[in-house]
Amino acid sequence: MEYRRLGKSGLQVSALSLGSWLTFGNQIEDKVAEELMDIAYESGVNFFDNAEGYAGGKSEIVMGKILKKKNWDRSSYIVSSKIYFGAEEKKPNMIGLSRKHLFEGTNNALKRLQLDHLDLLYCHRPDQNTPIEETVWAMHQLVMQGKILYWGTSEWSASEIMQAFYFAEKNHLVPPSMEQPQYNMFWREKMEKEFLLLFRDFGLGTTIWSPLASGLLSGKYNNANPKDTRFNMESIAWLKDRLLVEANLKKVDRLKEISDKLNISLVKLALGWCLKNPNVSTVILGASKTAQLKENLTALEVVPLLDEKIMAKLDSILANKPEFIEV
Repeated sequence: MEYRRLGKSGLQVSALSLGSWLTFGNQIEDKVAEELMDIAYESGVNFFDNAEGYAGGKSEIVMGKILKKKNWDRSSYIVSSKIYFGAEEKKPNMIGLSRKHLFEGTNNALKRLQLDHLDLLYCHRPDQNTPIEETVWAMHQLVMQGKILYWGTSEWSASEIMQAFYFAEKNHLVPPSMEQPQYNMFWREKMEKEFLLLFRDFGLGTTIWSPLASGLLSGKYNNANPKDTRFNMESIAWLKDRLLVEANLKKVDRLKEISDKLNISLVKLALGWCLKNPNVSTVILGASKTAQLKENLTALEVVPLLDEKIMAKLDSILANKPEFIEV
């Protein structure tokens, strides 16, 4: 396993990590969740990603029970949660990024995960009803209380993250350390264009999600419409409509030709492509089967195969590389 700094922080995160979205407490049995965490940990993964909104809080409960049972050294792993969507109930002040929900949501996440602190806490979406200043102050206070060690954002725009940095700097508060954006071969704009100044000027770290575009880059949709997949889950119908289109399926066929020539799976090609980006701190893997996770955890070995020539061929197929802006 390779370890990378989370942006300019001193925290070392495994280049591949394990996420629980759509799986823990929902798609898979708790026993399988435990097996996946075992495999990941034994393979050197030290970051496990979660959120209050995953399976209405059940995902955190499942992960918390596993961590309690394993009794791994607390210094050997990193756990995250995200606040915004709430857990089971969605009453006023039980969602969003107000100081009230951030404090109460964090306390509830700690109870579900059976931990005394979170290593990473994300503001899961921007909150148009709460001033960014209030959110930054609240996250700073959570750090000062020792309930969280680092804080960041997920699916915020560059301008919103910039506001958070400037306000924190002006008031000598703890700034965000990381952002969790979607990033894959079909979704490149933020990581390769919008965030460039954030990487350069603030050392922003990234913990990217959906590296396989919810399974599209596995190739399994090209010859059939399998039932037991993420795109058949109601909660991500918005992703299905955006990604599962004929033009993308044709690109996947051409990408498969490249992976075949390199004698690697299409999945490992897609994961290696993400890992190739120096601004990616860690790639969050999602898995529902142990064999699937074991295969994906070997993706680092394909990175050396992706030389400039191969990357140029991939860009030619994808035809979506953001226009480079000198920064």
